[in-house]
Amino acid sequence: MTIQAHLVELERKHKILENELHEALVHLSTDDLQIVELKRRKLLVKDQIERLKQSGDTLH
Repeated sequence: MTIQAHLVELERKHKILENELHEALVHLSTDDLQIVELKRRKLLVKDQIERLKQSGDTLH
């Protein structure tokens, strides 16, 4: 998988997590731990995106 394809996939996952988090926040019955987990996963994906972008910059 190319760096660009991997970046696109990570950005897709980030958007999905963002949507899941939004839905969880809208529903008052959502467990706080579930919200924290979604935020954690979203942040991990964002960190992966940033690392990949930085490594791509060093290759050029």
